Amino acid sequence: MTRKPLHSAKAPKAIGPYSQAVETSGGKMVFLSGQTPLDPATGELVQGDVRAQTERVMENLREVLAAGGLDFSHVVRCGVFLTDMGDFAAMNEVYGRSFPGTPPARTTVEVRGLPRGARVEIDCIAVVPTS
Repeated sequence: MTRKPLHSAKAPKAIGPYSQAVETSGGKMVFLSGQTPLDPATGELVQGDVRAQTERVMENLREVLAAGGLDFSHVVRCGVFLTDMGDFAAMNEVYGRSFPGTPPARTTVEVRGLPRGARVEIDCIAVVPTS
């Protein structure tokens, strides 16, 4: 699979760790459901600020990707849902660590509420390379 970031100088630059667009070829798509900061061992919401919750969300996504033999390098798009856009910078800091190379395309929106009182939920789309 190839991943090529697309960028237009005629559109606003990314204001976080994401690409304007990512073009892929040679693969099939995997759609990951949104992950909230639930501890898989207890089923309970991770307490703490949005950094702690984003850490758990990213770990949950990492484990779902791994179940398919994938990692964050296969992710081409994410959707981020925050209950407070004031948490944007803190979430970005943690989120960005999972995408040190070419980050995926992304949307971030503020929502009224998330399941079990979570502060953040993230879903993503990955592309599996074909042989």
